[in-house]
Amino acid sequence: MKILKGKSGIAIELFIKTIALLAVVPIFLILGYIIYKGVPAISWEFLTEVPKRGMRAGGIFPAIVGTIYLTLGTIAVSVPFGIFTGVYLVEYAKDNILTRLINLTIINLAGIPSIIYGLFGMALFVIYFKLGVSILSGSLTLGIMCLPVIITATREALLAVPNSLREASLALGATKWETISKVVVPAALPGISTGVILSISRAAGETAPILFTAAAFYLPFLPQSIFDQVMALPYHLYVISTQVPNMPQSNMHGTLFVLVFITVGFNLIGAYIRNKFEK
Repeated sequence: MKILKGKSGIAIELFIKTIALLAVVPIFLILGYIIYKGVPAISWEFLTEVPKRGMRAGGIFPAIVGTIYLTLGTIAVSVPFGIFTGVYLVEYAKDNILTRLINLTIINLAGIPSIIYGLFGMALFVIYFKLGVSILSGSLTLGIMCLPVIITATREALLAVPNSLREASLALGATKWETISKVVVPAALPGISTGVILSISRAAGETAPILFTAAAFYLPFLPQSIFDQVMALPYHLYVISTQVPNMPQSNMHGTLFVLVFITVGFNLIGAYIRNKFEK
């Protein structure tokens, strides 16, 4: 009987490893293809020049800068509001029907297609608040799109912190806010960072939300303020892949590689911060 259990356990372990390998291999194949096709297209001119000849030549520097601006704006909008909202729902809000309804709504908002956020941002920020198609409108739209994931991650991370830590801090004379800011939130930061990384990575590669709120088809110059339109790598990649005839394949592969590189870069920064707080 013990032998059978041992053999069945080995078989289950082998099955799980096989499934995990099948899930990971396509990701590495895609990344390998992007690197193989994209690296030869990268040059100093490609990274530092503006698009030329109908975007068939030149570089993608305005799109790189625009993507970084939008991503940093999204972080500024979504991270503080998301974390403070999660803290309020766990540490201050009473456990009643209204709070449960809010939590359920936040979870459901995470599954809304990004195009809906784009239309909402256009109606609210571009038209109603008259911010125009700009970096500010795009950042606010992407920030709202990221909020459900960040709030949910913050809430789950805070709930995972043992109540004994809160009780010990309060017993030593700390106020509730001191307990939250100096004990509970630092203990939950690894989980909070995971939600932030996932949401910001998604925002950096989104096209639909910025299509109506921030992105420009072609701009041969850099934005001067947050009220200017901006080129962005996801939308630029969509444009040169579908709207520009006779586009060199190397331009598309190079743009894709840079977009993935920036997204992975933000992931690595977030992972470093998370690991630092875990230690």
